[in-house]
Amino acid sequence: HTGAQDGDTPWQDAGISNCYGAGGGEGIVTFDQQAQLWVIAKRGSPGVNTYYYCIAISDTADLSSKSLRWYTYQFALDSVLGVNSHGDVYYPDYPRFGTWTDAYYVTFDLEDPDNSYQEIGVIACALDRTNIIVNAAPRTPICFSNPSPIPVNGSLYLAHSLVPADLDGTTLPPSGRHEYFVSIQNPVANGKATTSNKINLWNFHVNWSSPTSSTFTKSQLSVTSFEPGCYDVALPTDTFCVPEPSSSKTSNYLDSIGDRLMARMPYRNFGTYESFLVSHTIQVGTGSSQQTGIRWYELRGSGNPTVHSSGTVNLASLYRFTPSIAQDVSGNAAVGYSVSSSSTHPGVRAAYWSLASSTAATEIVLQNGNADEENSGHWGNVTSMSVDPSDGCTFW
Repeated sequence: HTGAQDGDTPWQDAGISNCYGAGGGEGIVTFDQQAQLWVIAKRGSPGVNTYYYCIAISDTADLSSKSLRWYTYQFALDSVLGVNSHGDVYYPDYPRFGTWTDAYYVTFDLEDPDNSYQEIGVIACALDRTNIIVNAAPRTPICFSNPSPIPVNGSLYLAHSLVPADLDGTTLPPSGRHEYFVSIQNPVANGKATTSNKINLWNFHVNWSSPTSSTFTKSQLSVTSFEPGCYDVALPTDTFCVPEPSSSKTSNYLDSIGDRLMARMPYRNFGTYESFLVSHTIQVGTGSSQQTGIRWYELRGSGNPTVHSSGTVNLASLYRFTPSIAQDVSGNAAVGYSVSSSSTHPGVRAAYWSLASSTAATEIVLQNGNADEENSGHWGNVTSMSVDPSDGCTFW
């Protein structure tokens, strides 16, 4: 191949117009370590009130192969997204993708386009990975919503942005192991509360033989109390507070995206235990030293996992935000994130430590910034930390 190609290319080559061109977006590229195949996934929106989720699967791990082909799929979403009181389909925002043994899983935030895109619920779907990876006709996706049924006049939803577990490594989960998701439980939006001590755990059991027997259940896990990054009791969905050197002149602050847990939720089976990781942005410090830091959790357990350990990355006088976490084959964790402050241009750093030995986090600089994001508060909505499947050790 001659070089990088447009991410829409597989669907364009296949003539699937619902999945390329204007209106889509929020795509990812990931590697299915079980099948040793690449996956491209994205939202498609060819018209008003019309949404698809699109998947392309490579037929080889070698993207330089001259015989490389992509298997392409489109899944219509409108029938599962619900409509508001105006008859408009809820917008499927912030899709999150996870690979498991029995399915590909994807989640969406349901947002009301007629109420400033307020979050009113979530959708979680299982896609037929078994057939998708061999270019066969997939079975109908199995989807659940919360709330259920989806309301036509939804109120502010405080448990949004579900992150599905995403399998790392070559040791598979035990046979029949359910898929799990996590989401934040934001403080009660009463104009007073600023903290929460819960995150949500979602158990998705898919049954392809009897789809109506599939289940999707929510429970909660207790965690160390936290205030979401940049939380404002008057505007709980407005998480813009991260300063830049130019903020005093432009009044422009960056979005910490502190109102949700961040992808990924990597899973590893170490044989003697199973481990899930997840991270998010929280407030740290007090008074003039207040800033944002990175909270992480490790979940373990052979049934519904519980919180095994947690910690906060809060080093020096910088705002840290938009994290993503992973661990290698030896149980070393690394989390990547953005940094900024009133005297430091936005940049990218990472911290690493041993989960097994509970060592302190060590921070490294990945990219120092040399300018500010002066015309937008969106420095970045997503990030990804992953481990190279070829050695199980190299973090990307």
